[in-house]
Amino acid sequence: MQRGEYFEVEVSVGKEIPHPNTTEHHIRWIALFFMPENEDFPYQIARAEFNSHGESVKGPNTSTVYTDHTVKINFKTEKHGTILASSYCNIHGLWQSSKNISVK
Repeated sequence: MQRGEYFEVEVSVGKEIPHPNTTEHHIRWIALFFMPENEDFPYQIARAEFNSHGESVKGPNTSTVYTDHTVKINFKTEKHGTILASSYCNIHGLWQSSKNISVK
Protein backbone atom coordinates (compact mmCIF):
# COMPACT_ATOMS: atom_id res chain seq x y z
CA MET A 1 0.00 0.00 0.00
CA GLN A 2 1.26 3.48 -0.82
CA ARG A 3 1.72 6.03 1.95
CA GLY A 4 -1.14 8.53 2.03
CA GLU A 5 -3.16 6.85 -0.75
CA TYR A 6 -6.55 5.27 -0.20
CA PHE A 7 -6.83 1.51 -0.43
CA GLU A 8 -9.87 -0.72 -0.18
CA VAL A 9 -10.54 -2.85 2.88
CA GLU A 10 -13.19 -5.55 2.61
CA VAL A 11 -14.46 -7.45 5.64
CA SER A 12 -16.95 -10.29 5.49
CA VAL A 13 -18.06 -13.15 7.68
CA GLY A 14 -18.23 -16.67 6.34
CA LYS A 15 -15.81 -16.64 3.41
CA GLU A 16 -15.09 -20.39 3.48
CA ILE A 17 -18.43 -21.48 4.96
CA PRO A 18 -21.38 -19.09 4.49
CA HIS A 19 -22.69 -17.69 7.75
CA PRO A 20 -26.46 -18.04 8.26
CA ASN A 21 -28.56 -14.94 7.76
CA THR A 22 -31.92 -15.78 9.31
CA THR A 23 -34.06 -14.11 11.93
CA GLU A 24 -32.80 -16.63 14.49
CA HIS A 25 -29.09 -16.65 13.53
CA HIS A 26 -27.30 -13.72 11.90
CA ILE A 27 -24.45 -11.21 11.99
CA ARG A 28 -25.66 -8.01 13.65
CA TRP A 29 -22.65 -5.71 13.01
CA ILE A 30 -19.03 -5.42 11.86
CA ALA A 31 -16.60 -2.83 13.26
CA LEU A 32 -13.21 -1.95 11.79
CA PHE A 33 -10.27 -0.39 13.66
CA PHE A 34 -6.71 0.60 12.83
CA MET A 35 -3.93 0.29 15.41
CA PRO A 36 -0.93 2.31 14.20
CA GLU A 37 2.49 0.92 15.06
CA ASN A 38 3.97 2.47 18.24
CA GLU A 39 0.71 4.12 19.31
CA ASP A 40 -1.32 3.35 22.42
CA PHE A 41 -4.88 3.30 21.08
CA PRO A 42 -6.65 2.15 17.92
CA TYR A 43 -8.80 4.35 15.68
CA GLN A 44 -12.28 3.19 14.76
CA ILE A 45 -12.53 3.63 10.99
CA ALA A 46 -15.89 2.01 10.21
CA ARG A 47 -18.93 0.31 11.68
CA ALA A 48 -21.79 -1.28 9.78
CA GLU A 49 -25.04 -2.65 11.18
CA PHE A 50 -27.08 -5.30 9.42
CA ASN A 51 -30.73 -5.04 10.38
CA SER A 52 -32.64 -7.11 7.82
CA HIS A 53 -32.62 -10.85 8.40
CA GLY A 54 -36.00 -11.93 7.08
CA GLU A 55 -38.00 -10.75 10.07
CA SER A 56 -41.35 -9.05 9.51
CA VAL A 57 -44.66 -8.41 11.25
CA LYS A 58 -45.82 -11.75 9.81
CA GLY A 59 -43.13 -13.63 11.77
CA PRO A 60 -39.56 -14.89 11.55
CA ASN A 61 -38.10 -15.47 8.08
CA THR A 62 -41.21 -14.28 6.25
CA SER A 63 -39.73 -11.16 4.68
CA THR A 64 -37.86 -11.08 1.39
CA VAL A 65 -35.50 -8.38 2.70
CA TYR A 66 -32.00 -9.45 3.79
CA THR A 67 -28.66 -7.68 4.24
CA ASP A 68 -25.31 -9.21 3.29
CA HIS A 69 -22.72 -9.00 6.06
CA THR A 70 -19.90 -7.52 3.98
CA VAL A 71 -18.24 -4.14 4.47
CA LYS A 72 -16.03 -2.31 1.96
CA ILE A 73 -14.36 0.97 2.87
CA ASN A 74 -11.53 3.11 1.55
CA PHE A 75 -8.89 4.01 4.09
CA LYS A 76 -5.50 5.72 4.09
CA THR A 77 -2.71 6.09 6.61
CA GLU A 78 0.88 7.27 6.85
CA LYS A 79 1.87 4.51 9.30
CA HIS A 80 2.38 0.76 9.43
CA GLY A 81 -0.04 -0.99 11.75
CA THR A 82 -2.77 -3.54 12.19
CA ILE A 83 -6.32 -3.57 10.91
CA LEU A 84 -8.63 -5.10 13.51
CA ALA A 85 -12.08 -6.37 12.57
CA SER A 86 -14.80 -7.43 14.99
CA SER A 87 -18.22 -8.82 14.24
CA TYR A 88 -21.13 -9.89 16.37
CA CYS A 89 -23.19 -13.04 15.78
CA ASN A 90 -26.42 -13.13 17.78
CA ILE A 91 -25.79 -16.83 18.61
CA HIS A 92 -21.99 -17.14 18.91
CA GLY A 93 -21.08 -13.68 20.16
CA LEU A 94 -18.02 -11.62 19.27
CA TRP A 95 -15.59 -12.65 16.52
CA GLN A 96 -12.28 -10.93 15.81
CA SER A 97 -9.62 -10.96 13.12
CA SER A 98 -6.57 -8.84 12.31
CA LYS A 99 -4.16 -8.14 9.48
CA ASN A 100 -0.87 -6.25 9.55
CA ILE A 101 -0.36 -3.62 6.88
CA SER A 102 2.79 -1.91 5.62
CA VAL A 103 3.05 1.39 3.83
CA LYS A 104 5.73 2.34 1.32
